[in-house]
Order: sequence, then C-alpha cells, then structure tokens
Amino acid sequence: MLTLEEKKMNLVEKEWECFQDVHNEGGRASCQDDRTTFFIMRKSQFVLWPEALIDSYTIDVDNAVFAGRNLLAEKYAWMMADTAPAKFAELEELLLHPTERAQEAIDDIVPIQVKWMEEYAAKYPYVAAGNRVIHTTDERYGQTSYETYLRGELHTYSERTLVMLQELCHKLLDEGTNMMLAIMTATMQEYGFADLDAAEATTKKYAKVK
Repeated sequence: MLTLEEKKMNLVEKEWECFQDVHNEGGRASCQDDRTTFFIMRKSQFVLWPEALIDSYTIDVDNAVFAGRNLLAEKYAWMMADTAPAKFAELEELLLHPTERAQEAIDDIVPIQVKWMEEYAAKYPYVAAGNRVIHTTDERYGQTSYETYLRGELHTYSERTLVMLQELCHKLLDEGTNMMLAIMTATMQEYGFADLDAAEATTKKYAKVK
C-alpha cells in the first residue's frame, strides 16, 4: 500500500515519462533533461491535493497512455489556443474536448487560482519575479503566462478530476488558504529555504547586490 507521498512521486514519474515524449518544433527542450527541477515543480504542484484527487489524476494519466495519448503534449497543444491560434486550429480536432460540466469547472477554477497567484506575487514580489507573468493579456512572444499554462493543463484533466479539484479550491477558499502560497512554500523548501519569507529576503538581498 503506497503512502500519499509515494503516490505523488509515482504520479510525477509518470508525468516525467510522458514529458520525455513531447516533441517541440525547435527540437528537444533543455527542461526535458532537467529531471530534478521537473520533480520539484510538479510534486510541489500537488502539495495540497488529497489522496482521492491524486488517485483520480493518476488514472487520467494511465488511461491516456493506454489510449496512446500524451497528456503533457496535449497540455502544450491546448496552450496554443492563446499563444498560437493558427497552429492550435490545426491540432484542435485531434484533442479530446472537455464535457460541458468539465468546462464549467475549468472556467470556475482558473480565476480562483489566478487570484491566488496575484496575492502571492503581491506579497512576495522578488520571488515572484522569477515566475511566469500571471495573465494571458500580459503575454509577449515566447512568454506563456500562468493563466494560459493553467488553462491548458486543466483541459487535460478528466471531468471527475476537474470536479474534485473545483471542490478542493472552494474548500480552500472557505478556509482562507491560498494554494499558490502552499505550492511556492513547498518549492522554496525543496531549494533549501525555511519558507517563503526566507526566500524573499534572500532574493531581495541578491537583487540589491546586482
């Protein structure tokens, strides 16, 4: 019987294997050779996910692989709806579109998580400066926003997973918990900082020295 942490690592391993099969027009991306960073980022992404949600998304990944699909590649394809509309139009018919209920969940989750990202960036501007721009409207050539990335990823989740994530987001809202702060805290701790405050202080000090 796997523990929750073992299940998370197992899920990230499955994602990593899918990531290795993502083909970019410009050739293999350098991040596809950076296993350590990938594992830190993806494991941190799931820090507040309960076991049932981890299990559900793991099933999504397994089902996709069994069907000959690659959810990581599909995520980047969905992102093109904003970043490269003409290219997306060529790929759209190959993608599995969300159900009406799934789309409702996506449209509900995105603004919640974008708001959490805004709150995190306002509180920790020096650390956040190293992250993506937040909004799709702020994108520039070669720069994909957090909002676009998030929407692309959510389009690869099953209706079951999306509804569970939607419920989690509202539960956290009711508790006054910011998921992005939890994700970034976990990320910074993986890099050796005690918490986000420590990471912010160090990043601010380094920025002033530069």
